Amino acid sequence: MGALRTGRLTRRVGGHRSCARGRVRLGPVTKQLARELRPGEIAVIAHQDLDSATAADVLAARPAGVVNGLSSLTGKVPVEGGRMLLQAGIPVLDEAGQDLLRRLEPGRYVRIVGDRLLDARGRLIARGRRLTLREVEVRLAQARQRLPALAAGFVDNTVGYLQREKRLLVDDVWVPPLVTPMSGRPALVVVRSDTSRRDLPILRPFVRQARPVVIGVDGGADVLLAEGLRPDVVVGDMDSVSDRALVAARELVVHAYPNGSAPGLSRVRSLGRFAHVMPSAGTSEDVALLLAYAAGARPIVAVGAHTGLHDFLERGRAGMASTLLVRMRVGHVLVDARGFASVFPPGTPWLPCASVVAAAASCLAAIALASEVLRLMLRLFWIRLQAGLLLGGIG
Repeated sequence: MGALRTGRLTRRVGGHRSCARGRVRLGPVTKQLARELRPGEIAVIAHQDLDSATAADVLAARPAGVVNGLSSLTGKVPVEGGRMLLQAGIPVLDEAGQDLLRRLEPGRYVRIVGDRLLDARGRLIARGRRLTLREVEVRLAQARQRLPALAAGFVDNTVGYLQREKRLLVDDVWVPPLVTPMSGRPALVVVRSDTSRRDLPILRPFVRQARPVVIGVDGGADVLLAEGLRPDVVVGDMDSVSDRALVAARELVVHAYPNGSAPGLSRVRSLGRFAHVMPSAGTSEDVALLLAYAAGARPIVAVGAHTGLHDFLERGRAGMASTLLVRMRVGHVLVDARGFASVFPPGTPWLPCASVVAAAASCLAAIALASEVLRLMLRLFWIRLQAGLLLGGIG
């Protein structure tokens, strides 16, 4: 028998060649399970069409493997979660049976061997399908073929809801009496997504210099804590945020249905925390943006926000009327920082950035030489800048 060692490397143990082994951590709600998952454990989930935001949460915990009772990628919608796990070297055993969550005990030692899940003695627990990158590409291709029909239905649904939810655009927004001052301050709104963990560190200089109001949207509050930032306000239905983040936040706003029902309120109260309740027809992300906007925050910088067709299809949403209306309302003060890390990844040397700035300055200089009006404007700007510096120095 070969030496036992927890990890994701392939080893021969007891005559079986296992690709992952570890103790089981299971839960019916994957985004909640991800908060409890520890490095080297086997995550046992029941998640049909695993979206990229949830997969990013699982990846952050560095599990040895994932066993999904359902299909991580059915080919009905183009979800990227399965591919993200495989590309990170995490083996995925799919379609192992939804009843697995009832049959397995937390903490039990298991191994993934081929398309089987075995216990420590090599006895069969469940049989599934080992997800491969080749299979992922085939199913994603199937999903992309369905995109035109999905998009058409999505648009019809969005148009229908635009009429019903138009009040998000035209009505005054009621703001709960928060202690946190927002008027005249910038706001940083962080949403849990597959990109927020990468984008947030890029905004560190902005946070240091502008000292914005920091707002976490549900699990976005945990992204903030992981970056060492305490949320001033957590907004959401509180289904995907940790107890730690709810306790750490200065203020809480529970997103309620338009009829005032707020299922997340009981969880907050069970922690001994007070929360404001803000009814709205939109998503929690929409509510956070409306709250910051109506409270006078300017500008509003959003990290991890969901705005595209792909985002909504991945999350299983049939339309995006509220998000469209809220974006129309706050768009003139909104800076969407999603994808910043792909433009300026961590460790980007200053030289390329300076080159971009220099190239832009060169273009402006060339235009200025050819434009009498622009030369005059630049001269006036320089005079105003000198005057401002002088007054600032006197003050």
